[in-house]
Amino acid sequence: MERSLEFRGIGKLYPGVRALEDISFKAEGGKVLALLGENGAGKSTLLKIMSGDQRADEGVVLLNGEEVHFSDPRDAIAAGVSVIYQERQLIPSMSVMENMFPGALPKTKAGLFDRARLRRDASEIIEKFGLPIDPTEQVGRLNVAYQQMVEIMKAYRRDSQVIAFDEPTAPLTDAEINILFEIIRQLKAEGKVVIYVSHRLAEIFQIADEIVVLKDGCLVKTLTTAQTGESELIHAMVGRDIGDTYSQLSRNESFGDVVLEVKNLKTQYVRDASFKIRRGEVLGFAGLVGAGRTEVARALFGADPVTGGEIILDGESVTFKTPREAIDHGVALCPEDRKEQGLTLQSSIKNNIAMPVVDKLGTSLFVDRTQMTGLADTAVSRYSIKTPSIDKIVMELSGGNQQKVILGRWTNEKMTTKLLILDEPTKGIDVGTKAEIYQMVCDFAKQGLAVIFISSELTEVINLADNIVVMHNGHVTGIVPRQEATEESVLALAMME
Repeated sequence: MERSLEFRGIGKLYPGVRALEDISFKAEGGKVLALLGENGAGKSTLLKIMSGDQRADEGVVLLNGEEVHFSDPRDAIAAGVSVIYQERQLIPSMSVMENMFPGALPKTKAGLFDRARLRRDASEIIEKFGLPIDPTEQVGRLNVAYQQMVEIMKAYRRDSQVIAFDEPTAPLTDAEINILFEIIRQLKAEGKVVIYVSHRLAEIFQIADEIVVLKDGCLVKTLTTAQTGESELIHAMVGRDIGDTYSQLSRNESFGDVVLEVKNLKTQYVRDASFKIRRGEVLGFAGLVGAGRTEVARALFGADPVTGGEIILDGESVTFKTPREAIDHGVALCPEDRKEQGLTLQSSIKNNIAMPVVDKLGTSLFVDRTQMTGLADTAVSRYSIKTPSIDKIVMELSGGNQQKVILGRWTNEKMTTKLLILDEPTKGIDVGTKAEIYQMVCDFAKQGLAVIFISSELTEVINLADNIVVMHNGHVTGIVPRQEATEESVLALAMME
């Protein structure tokens, strides 16, 4: 049977926003169809309709030529449709193998839980993926990349007819991406329908056969990958040519005094890290997954305990036991996982932006709502946050706009931020919004902030940072000025023991 998933005239309306309008295209078995578009283009909404998480207001979905209506994700899974979202849907306290077989744990002839068979079945899939994961390991103890791979293996185990991947490579290393692409090619060879959502254009050209481009909830183009180029895709997504993003940046050219000096920093995961950053400087951090970059950021923000070394902020030796202490001293962090660690998703834009300065907005008994509104209005205007209202729930925003809300929080007029730490600030963000954030980083530096910029995309770090701290296995292996940095030289340091 030839497999297919088709959208006909799909429309979706939220209060004040038309998320999708007349979307029609067909994804066929034995091919990889890439879904491309800026944040807010409608990709996530379309995946939610496909998975049964939401219902379309207009149009129909056809599976293998027959109209389907999924009342919830369980219906979709039962019909053979799986969506692997950016937000992991795992139970941290349970084992890898239990997470891979939810609701389908094997039993003995006596009806008892067959742990040995579960371990054997899970091990076969893990071995197929070529991953060094123990099936009995508690999922919550795995790093983000391996948790993502467990999510993918869970969908693979279901033998779904249709599998959609939503930014699956964001937390993965190059080696893990290669493993994932081999699995996708195998799914394609088996005649499965594969829908692939990514902002990484190089991946699209590597894995996709066809490309559907969305913009502002509308279908712009359907393209054959072999017959298109990067500039055509960018123009279709953004509606303009963005040219060489990095050459167009307006950078800060002068630095002030040293804001932060770190000497031989040690934590549970950081073995030895020393560096300094000046006012107006962008200090990049590069390294492979597990290098310790995020752990350094968490230690500076008081989120992880420091076990050795010294942190000197504006000439004063400091030890932050909590993030609140760090914030009070002018240190701010945009965390790697913006949804789980950076935002209160069920709260409004206004409340999220005012969160760290509520005590400065009025008296101990009353919050000045006018000031709260002012802070949010300023952030929405300054960072071009796409929203019908500052009272909109943050969870309903696109990833790029969520990131802008966090930036608005740490740079509003009530904050005294002097050190801004950005951990993977462009992860899962479209090319147009990336260009905006790059310029924001440069603007923060021109305003006198010291900016730490952590990214797994080496091109970003090399082109944005004034100096680059390279880490491997918890310690600093080198510090490279931008003028001397190449991908080869930075990677050599990132792999140095």
